[in-house]
Amino acid sequence: MAWCPFATKMELQPESDAQPAIRPTQLIVHSLAAPWTIERIYAFWRDGTNLESHFGVGYDGRIGQYIGTQTRADANAAANLRADGSGALSVETASNVEASDPWTAAQVESLIRLGVWAHQQHGIPLRLCRSASDPGFGWHRQFDAWNPNAHSCPGDARIRQFRDVIFPEIVARATGKTTTTEPQHPQENDGMTLGKLNEANPLDVTLKSGEWTRLAFEDAVLHSGPRRLVGPTYVQLTFAADTPPGTLVTGRFYATDTSGKDESGYGDVGPLPLQAGGAVQFLHNVDVPAERHLRFMVRAVSPDGAPVTLTHRFVTGDYVA
Repeated sequence: MAWCPFATKMELQPESDAQPAIRPTQLIVHSLAAPWTIERIYAFWRDGTNLESHFGVGYDGRIGQYIGTQTRADANAAANLRADGSGALSVETASNVEASDPWTAAQVESLIRLGVWAHQQHGIPLRLCRSASDPGFGWHRQFDAWNPNAHSCPGDARIRQFRDVIFPEIVARATGKTTTTEPQHPQENDGMTLGKLNEANPLDVTLKSGEWTRLAFEDAVLHSGPRRLVGPTYVQLTFAADTPPGTLVTGRFYATDTSGKDESGYGDVGPLPLQAGGAVQFLHNVDVPAERHLRFMVRAVSPDGAPVTLTHRFVTGDYVA
């Protein structure tokens, strides 16, 4: 079995040893309809379902690999393993719960790198699949045989990205027609320096039901103004497995002066129910003015009024530095 050298190996057992071998001829991209990290994706495959994908890509662009690429993974229905021994590689990606958002810049770069690697490692041809069994690249809803439940995965915005941005760049890099081989952070585009916010905090926080709690990631400040955002800033919160069903979570992005005072809010987002796996996501799209700091707070309300535990949080987004 093959393991991608730039992915984090998180091997699922017994699936990795027990499931039959495949000859990879396709790569199919998916959206999770959940804003999960690669660790949370692994936990769901391990504990929550009898399905799995070969790879997972978080909003931050990190890649997890759960099954070797010459072993069947069960995310593509009829494409998982065919009678001739061929099968598809599957790449699940973090998304909002409606699977309607575009991939982040970091996810786009990771999907390009995976596509180039899959072509070089397994000889997957540099074309979009022309039928359900045709070797090449595709997306989950492209053919009914891959998507018998007829859902929209990976979503309209992401299909456009795949056709217009990701797949052409896979071809360009694989054929040596571009000089870009690694993600550049920061990047130089049209005279603008692009930076990347990517912070996480795994420390548990106990939230009293109905009370607002200010959160720190690496620290309490998400952005220091002046800062122009390039696409949304995403905050993802993951709650403990024993969080009561029916718990509702509200998020609030707010700004302060540089000393943490003179607070002003952008309006509350929610209350939102927790999704599968105890995750919830909040987005912010407003630029940060000079002499202002962007911060985030959260309020959870449990049905019985008991405290709930926040187990992991991360924030990611691009900006003009």
